[in-house]
Amino acid sequence: KAIGWYISEYGIAQVSMNLTDISLTPLHIAFDEVCRCAQNRGIRVTGCEIVGLVPKKVLVEAGKYYLEKQQRSIGISEKEIIKIAVKSMGLDDLKPFNPEEKVIEYLLEAENKTTKLIDMTCQAFADETASESPAPGGGSISAYLGALGAALGTMVANLSAHKPGWDEQWKVFSDWAEKGEKIKNELLFLVDEDTKSFNKIMDAFGLPKTSEQEKNIRSKAIQEATKYAIEVPYKTMCKAFEAFELCNAMVDIGNPNSVSDAGVGALCIRSAVMGAYLNVKINASSLKDKVFVDDILQKADDLLMKTKSMEETILTKVNNKL
Repeated sequence: KAIGWYISEYGIAQVSMNLTDISLTPLHIAFDEVCRCAQNRGIRVTGCEIVGLVPKKVLVEAGKYYLEKQQRSIGISEKEIIKIAVKSMGLDDLKPFNPEEKVIEYLLEAENKTTKLIDMTCQAFADETASESPAPGGGSISAYLGALGAALGTMVANLSAHKPGWDEQWKVFSDWAEKGEKIKNELLFLVDEDTKSFNKIMDAFGLPKTSEQEKNIRSKAIQEATKYAIEVPYKTMCKAFEAFELCNAMVDIGNPNSVSDAGVGALCIRSAVMGAYLNVKINASSLKDKVFVDDILQKADDLLMKTKSMEETILTKVNNKL
């Protein structure tokens, strides 16, 4: 639904739209159509404004749309994608546009804000790890190493997508970068999740144990928390291992000037998998469900062997190219 009128006070025409179905008519498509109509009349759109709040999905889709029109990689952070959307549609031309105040999801997150390890500075995260607190520990560090490995592979993909003379290949590298960005974000989630799983064990041990009933409840809670504390680092192993494919591809087809970065990414991934493996093993030693333990340790052992093989393969290729 739309209406347009001329505002003599400002000497401009305004088009006001109410997008009733953004799945059918996304914001960026409506904006481009207004731009097209304006151009046909020899004028241009000088700015755009969103009245009220907007779902994050709308701006993310818009940002990716304009990046692809520019033949730029979409494998970048959500923050940067939204920034592209804001600039491309002129959302900050009339007045400042602050996503933290306009995006529904960001406002909801702000209301339920909790302190996260991944929100810390590098210095603060290192200091917190070095403190006498047992968490964050090896599990969270392993997940972060995996995220850094995926980030390095993604960086090489983005550099390759925009390398002069490689214009025809931008989509290939954009797809790789998008895959790496997804893996990176999932591993960043596991950084905090691993510490949470440890805290759940501590909470379970802190339950009362006076009566037999309390002892049974406490014992069950400890076992459930321990099982989860095994599953989280195993997820880290699996997710980090996925990033090997990215780094391997970047060694093969990526910007040759960044081959060492892809190699360092592979080293981070290898350390992430091996570090998470140690956490799986130490937590598995306390679980009474031996069927579960035997199964997950077998899968972890298999993944560890594949990791060592992938690391050797990638580093051999890297060294041959240096």
